[in-house]
Amino acid sequence: MKSVAELAGTFWISALVLILAGSGKTHAEDDPRLADVLRPVIAAHDGVVAVAIQHLSTSASFAHRAEEPMPTASLIKLPIMIAAYHQAESGKLDLEQSLELKEADKVPGSGILTSHFSSGTRISLRDAIRLMTVYSDNTATNLVVDQLGLPVTSDLMSGWNLSNTRLHSKIYRGDTSIAPDRSAKFGLGSTTAAEMLQLLVKLDRRELVSADASKQMLDHLSACEDKARFGRFLPKGMPIAIKTGSVGGTRTAAGVIESPSGHIAICVLTSNNVDQSWTDDNAGVWLCAEIARRAFEHFNPPKIPTTDQAPQDLKEGASGELVEALQRTLNKRTAGTRLSVDGDFGPVTRQAVVAFQQAQSLNPTGAIDTETWKALGPLILKDEDGTAEPDLINKEIAPTKPADSIDGPPIVSSRAWVIADAATGRPLWQDKGNERREIASMTKVMTAWVVLQLAAEDSKLLDEVITFSSDADKTPGSTCGLKKGEKVSVGELLYGLMLPSGNDAATALAEFAGPRCATEDGSADVQSPIARFVVQMNRTAETLGMNETVYANPHGLPDTRSRSTAIDQAILASRAMQNSQFRNYVQTRKHAVRVEGPGGYSRNVVWKNSNELLEIAGYFGVKTGTTDAAGACLVSLGMHQNEELIVVVLGSASNQSRYVDSRNLFRWAWRKRGHSD
Repeated sequence: MKSVAELAGTFWISALVLILAGSGKTHAEDDPRLADVLRPVIAAHDGVVAVAIQHLSTSASFAHRAEEPMPTASLIKLPIMIAAYHQAESGKLDLEQSLELKEADKVPGSGILTSHFSSGTRISLRDAIRLMTVYSDNTATNLVVDQLGLPVTSDLMSGWNLSNTRLHSKIYRGDTSIAPDRSAKFGLGSTTAAEMLQLLVKLDRRELVSADASKQMLDHLSACEDKARFGRFLPKGMPIAIKTGSVGGTRTAAGVIESPSGHIAICVLTSNNVDQSWTDDNAGVWLCAEIARRAFEHFNPPKIPTTDQAPQDLKEGASGELVEALQRTLNKRTAGTRLSVDGDFGPVTRQAVVAFQQAQSLNPTGAIDTETWKALGPLILKDEDGTAEPDLINKEIAPTKPADSIDGPPIVSSRAWVIADAATGRPLWQDKGNERREIASMTKVMTAWVVLQLAAEDSKLLDEVITFSSDADKTPGSTCGLKKGEKVSVGELLYGLMLPSGNDAATALAEFAGPRCATEDGSADVQSPIARFVVQMNRTAETLGMNETVYANPHGLPDTRSRSTAIDQAILASRAMQNSQFRNYVQTRKHAVRVEGPGGYSRNVVWKNSNELLEIAGYFGVKTGTTDAAGACLVSLGMHQNEELIVVVLGSASNQSRYVDSRNLFRWAWRKRGHSD
């Protein structure tokens, strides 16, 4: 049975990853949406799992137990290859040196030298490295290690501050171990997912040894015969540079997927696996492929047209995701239609379109024009879209759990907290309430408040339509899921800002509202819309008496200039929650909207509130926030016996901890105020 720690996992990014993954970027950012899709499959695995992932174009990352030393099996051959090329670059090895295969060199297991080549065969050191990498050849590996020297790989890794990446012995030559204790614990070699990720990132960026040597090593990895360890569920022909390992209850893989959106470096380490079979369906092998699939699809979601020049007429001969959505929609909306959802607009699809147009009294051209798009209604990009009707979802009354008991002390993990009067924002109790800290997506409380203040001056503002920009679409981190060119009203986009905590929505709202804000010095338009919006955020904070608060952006992504305090955030929450529109946004648990896209299509989008306190009676908002720098944060409003209080926790130990911290503080406060259950 798994421990609670194994099931819950620990999500963090190693400090070394932040340093070595540089090349113009100062740090990698944990991607909570990626964590959401990976956590369930990791928790379901019967064994110990460590994972580290980084999207090299954006530095979006995910880590699970990534600092924990794990067995490598044959994955240690990747550091051996790197060490060999490092020695060659320094002149200590000659890759063209001829090696003689002796009978005594042959060892069992993976590879082709032992089973297919006679003693006396001569190959170059370079070719031995190739066999070691492509076929995971054990005999070739020992030949390379003999030339390299057994301690060299570990010494090189330690010199690069990768102290857990170590080669312990030659393969099937346990008597050669230079680390008997580690050999007993880890077998052939050891590493961590974080350290292996660092090697992959540097290798992909041609920063290991030399650019030419890095290119040669990537070529070896790209020829690896075990691409299915990552590529099993990926599009056919997807380029992958990979090395794997398998022994007993261990299955490992590390490599780089050259995805359309940018290269994705992934390391998956498993040990103590219950399934120790040697089939393609081995649970550890399947887990590696499933993690690769989920990461790939996360960074390469199904695409829809995003340019203003997208064709309005879709006709025979077209192909792609939009055709798939058309076929899926026709199947759903037209009785008797059973099209294959293959993305190819052929004669059968054209016939179905003609039938639909005739049924709708439209000109039966067999091509999808604007009128046909409108008649089809919202596109179904995936099967579950068909149930996402806004009218139904917005009328749902979600069940709530029983209210909290008010017994118990305020045991919290947060680094700073305050309990304040909801009507005035006045602090009642606090711990480090004036300590300036990052607040992550709690920043969006001010973003929404500024927009609503502008709406108070212009009653039509919330009905105005925003067209999602390229910059908004590319904003990293949590997202509302809209694409470039899609249109939505300001009022609806505020749901996308506050419920799923859309960083992209924050950018879009700031771009829209910025020109309506005065510049810092009151002069003409000399600042970008977002800069002007941020000026207004800080001006509003000053007006509210938030004297320790500085905003650097509208979404809360890490910035060394962004700082606030628990007390300041209580002041803002108090003021904002007195506004009925704001209060409605933050206490809504789920909201759906229909958006229009370029070319005439429309689709439904569902936003779910990230604040889990709303599942419990007596809580009404306000906003979550999470980054590595800020920790887990939450500002919330609770009511008991008709009295409302605000609790702010900053820097809680985990996303779940912030809810436990807040509930404990509320319970304690109600007792202090003389309340009973």
